[in-house]
Amino acid sequence: MAEVKPPEFVDIPFTVEPNYAGWRLDRYLCHKIQRLSRNKAQLIIKNSLIADRPLKPSTLVKPGLHFKLRRRTLEEPETPTTLTELYLDDHILVVDKPAGLPMHPTARYHRGTLVTLLKVRYGEDFRADPAHRLDRETSGIIVCGRTLEACQRLMRSFMGGEVHKEYLAVVEGAPPEDEFEVDAPIAEGTDAVRIAVRIDRVVGKPSRTRFRVLQRFERDGEPFALVRAYPMTGRQHQIRIHLREAGYPIVGDKMYGPDMGYFDRFSRKCLEPEAWVRLRLPRQALHAAALRLPHPHTGQEMRFEAPLPEDLQAFLDGRRVLPDPAGTKDPVGVSPTV
Repeated sequence: MAEVKPPEFVDIPFTVEPNYAGWRLDRYLCHKIQRLSRNKAQLIIKNSLIADRPLKPSTLVKPGLHFKLRRRTLEEPETPTTLTELYLDDHILVVDKPAGLPMHPTARYHRGTLVTLLKVRYGEDFRADPAHRLDRETSGIIVCGRTLEACQRLMRSFMGGEVHKEYLAVVEGAPPEDEFEVDAPIAEGTDAVRIAVRIDRVVGKPSRTRFRVLQRFERDGEPFALVRAYPMTGRQHQIRIHLREAGYPIVGDKMYGPDMGYFDRFSRKCLEPEAWVRLRLPRQALHAAALRLPHPHTGQEMRFEAPLPEDLQAFLDGRRVLPDPAGTKDPVGVSPTV
């Protein structure tokens, strides 16, 4: 039998999320695609963008805008292939996304994404559109709409502050108080340092997160804590940057962790072994643990919970979680304590 070759080109679909409302299209692409300059984004929009209507770099995007980017087929990194279903009815699907799985196709990932995995598990005709997003390395709850009406109502709930989220994070250091709050405005990152957002009390948008310490512990003589985060606003990377601002960066966070140069070297696949040891985990120790929202059809308040993943539980238990310097495999790799 002749070998089946992949197509020379693939179309990568994008759907604008609510938190990008009002952004220029070229700026949106720069945030979605790593190491993409504004000039390169403008060329891509001109030469490779497919949409139902003409779009320019200066187009201000709206939530729900659909378009595709056409690019040559590239070899993709491996991603997790398991998915835990938390709830399913005719209107919504709720799943527990594993760490390491991107939400949507990107320049680097086309097949190994949540939306693709949903099609594999439930069938091509099964509609399940994620109503929000999580970073690739973040695990936890994702709610998907199964009808147009459900998707629209979910979007209104997320934009209208009707959705309440809770996260679990393992952080470096041990906060002395059992509860604390970070109120620090968040602004877009700069080109000087490869970070997506920064704290800026002049131009930043109001951002507030409450934290509660659940457990304090030590590993190799160093203090750590398990905290529950309650974001009161919904900015990009809010919990990660707020914990760094408080002095307790999330374990394994390459962008807002112990060295803000880690992410740039990681994205160029040249992060040194010493840095992996310093990070302690191959992914950021952040998990979307609980979510409460009104059902889009009945209006009934619903609460979903996702247990702490095995890799984070292993870290709490003192077991070794093996780093993956390639950054391409399922991040859960646990070995007994040495």
